[in-house]
Amino acid sequence: MSSSDPRTQATPDETFDVIVIGGGPVGENAADRASRTGLSVAVVEAELVGGECSYWACMPSKALLRPGAALAAARAVPGVEASPTLDPAPILARRDEMVSHWDDSGQVQWLDGAGISLVRGLGRLVGPRLVEVSPEDPDADVDDLPATRLLAARHAVIVATGSVPVLPDTPGLAETDPWSSREATSVQDVPASLVVIGGGVVGVEMATAFTDLGSKVTLLSRGRLLGRSEPFASEAVAAGLRAIGVDVRLGVSVTGATSLPDGGARLAYDGPQGRGSVAGAQVLVATGRVPRTGDLGVEAVGLEPGKGLAVDDQLEVQGVEGGWLFACGDVTGRVATTHQGKYEGRVVGDVVAARFGKVRPEEARAAGASGSAGQAPEPPEPWSRYAATADHGAKTQVVFTRPEVASVGLTEAEAKKAGLPVRAVSYKLGSVSGAVLVAEGYEGTAQIVVDTERQVIVGATFVGPDAAEMLHAATIAIVGQVPLARLWHAVPAYPTISEVWLRLLETYGL
Repeated sequence: MSSSDPRTQATPDETFDVIVIGGGPVGENAADRASRTGLSVAVVEAELVGGECSYWACMPSKALLRPGAALAAARAVPGVEASPTLDPAPILARRDEMVSHWDDSGQVQWLDGAGISLVRGLGRLVGPRLVEVSPEDPDADVDDLPATRLLAARHAVIVATGSVPVLPDTPGLAETDPWSSREATSVQDVPASLVVIGGGVVGVEMATAFTDLGSKVTLLSRGRLLGRSEPFASEAVAAGLRAIGVDVRLGVSVTGATSLPDGGARLAYDGPQGRGSVAGAQVLVATGRVPRTGDLGVEAVGLEPGKGLAVDDQLEVQGVEGGWLFACGDVTGRVATTHQGKYEGRVVGDVVAARFGKVRPEEARAAGASGSAGQAPEPPEPWSRYAATADHGAKTQVVFTRPEVASVGLTEAEAKKAGLPVRAVSYKLGSVSGAVLVAEGYEGTAQIVVDTERQVIVGATFVGPDAAEMLHAATIAIVGQVPLARLWHAVPAYPTISEVWLRLLETYGL
């Protein structure tokens, strides 16, 4: 948008020190931290405050997955009586409670308590430090979505708009009224059968959840499941899905879709054995997400809509002059997990607070603000409060399938591609005394990827029941760059599954 656009010359309706576009957990963290040095902060949100994670992703999906995991855990312990099946009604009712029945009043109350202003509506950039806010649906008659208005930021705008699902242009697919992850996690009536397109996190988790709820599930994936994970993790998840009854078809490309007369759809595909088809009462498309910048107005500041906002480690958007535009979370395209986005939100909030708030000069300099007149600012130190260093080599993720997959840092392949001299060491979790106590027939694998020159861990993956709870020890070891010789003295308690750390180090040769 050119500077001749009348909105860039108009008098703003309201002015704040900082404007955060996006009121999910990432934006909330950024707003909270940015406000801590006396800056006035507004959050712009068109939907529910709390965002995708709270209402349509992390929380509802895990509420749907937990009952099946609990039942499997009970069945694995001799002498514990377990129900043969799950009852969908109370599971869905608990899911509704976990998402506060899609009511964000509690989150709004938190913003009020933190002194952060909420502006309802869809925020778009219209110029430097200018955000136009309008109802998401211009034709809707909704009292709490005001008419279009113009907000100005004295210092900074932080974009935390997240990502949106991708619908492939497969012929006929859109006409079958497919689900995205939102419809899947907010389901009220469980379909008799479900065809899942995609073998990523959403695909494998929802295949697990809907099988538990009683659907007959078929999963179609072009490549191996969880393609960015270690191969042994992909194989374990595929085996786990098949064990609970999911029809997993790998190497499959969907070529067309047709709606069926009685509802549902039939999908045609090309696979390893040639062409085939599968029908289901419902289709779930889980083929990935892209940064939400298409409706953000980034063209007004010289950026390309639909692309991620490239940022440095202080989360300042690159290619925009003036040092006023920042971004965090999925919209950057760096790491697409809520917890990593919240981490980025904390970092960018601290950067903005230190650069523009009432702080000591040394704090401002530590955040990358200008120093004395004529001096260029020094970039913040890695691993400081003002640098999102963990995005590069210490990002974490958990996939809540059965078995769970928990990982941090680099895979063996990623480490080798980066030119690191590494050695991967693995150990069967079922051989640890603690695992034998947890479940009869416990199966799982732990692996660490070691930089053999520095003698530190650069990656770790755990696969098995409740593997998620083992992850943070590996995260600390990687972030702290703890030498293996020192890690050897971190004695794991007996009998716990964490004793695998001792076995991994012994296998490495300590």
